[in-house]
Amino acid sequence: MDISEFDYDLPDNLIAQEPLAERDASRMLVVDRATQSWRDSNFRDLPAQLAAGDVLVINNTRVFPARLRGTRLPFGGSVELLLAREVARNTWEALARPARRLRVGDQIEFAGGLLHAHVTGALDSGVRLIEFDTDANLDDVIDQIGEPPLPPYINRPQTRDDDRHRYQTVYAKERGAIAAPTAGLHFTPRIFDAVKQGGVLVEEITLHVGYGTFEPVRVANLNKHRVAAERFSVSKETAANLSRAKQRGNRIIAIGTTTARALESAASSKGELEAQSGVASLTVIPGYEFRIVDGLLTNFHLPKSSLLVLVSAFAGRELTLAAYEHAVREKFRFYSYGDCMLIF
Repeated sequence: MDISEFDYDLPDNLIAQEPLAERDASRMLVVDRATQSWRDSNFRDLPAQLAAGDVLVINNTRVFPARLRGTRLPFGGSVELLLAREVARNTWEALARPARRLRVGDQIEFAGGLLHAHVTGALDSGVRLIEFDTDANLDDVIDQIGEPPLPPYINRPQTRDDDRHRYQTVYAKERGAIAAPTAGLHFTPRIFDAVKQGGVLVEEITLHVGYGTFEPVRVANLNKHRVAAERFSVSKETAANLSRAKQRGNRIIAIGTTTARALESAASSKGELEAQSGVASLTVIPGYEFRIVDGLLTNFHLPKSSLLVLVSAFAGRELTLAAYEHAVREKFRFYSYGDCMLIF
């Protein structure tokens, strides 16, 4: 298939720039694959959509403040880094903006000299290898001076203090993501209470969302596209609980495309979930047969993105794009701080 087949028109005013005052106040489009239909709902209706014995699987990764603003030395000029992947101790691959300003050997100063770094390599697509010069714990320094890595379609000159809280799920635990698993942003303790009171089990996995999750698809032929690997972990207890649920015929509902990718990456050729820690290198395109996931809660994604392709593989391209067209007409809020859809 061609990536152009996963395009749609979205007015800029439907791209959510702010989170709602209450996390669980978002709208939810409920999509039914069997009847090829959908209906408007709201996220607070999620518990009513579930049945006793269903299992919700959440991604407990924690976003760290991966955006650093610095000054190039000795020539001056502002630069911005989005830390993408740690390749060695204190050395990161980072998306640089503007990349043309940063050449191998350049020095960078952050936070008025609290942290220094130098460029050790130049890769494709504006990626630079950055080695940080510090005797302190680098994670602690980054947590102190970094900013939440809001995506570029949230068009604000600066992040705000509340973004550290709102661009993070209420159940985030394991530090390591550079983007939030946005389907999880809607959850609140009261939603979890209602879900559990209905006899629904909640299980956790970890997938550290990396640049590959939102990297543009740079080829026309989807068979040639590969989503970059991301670190993930499924515990023995979670694997056992999900396997028992599958054997009973209960549904496994992935909260977010990242969770779906982790679960499907951990599935054996026989469709059995296996406990493991490693890297998820799976790229899901239409034609893929899901072995673990029966339902999917997900936000609305960018046109021609690998995430929209994954959702289309789960729900069907025609149904997905028709549902998106409906969401545009009904003025749903799109992307990270936007509304969501529940697909069965």
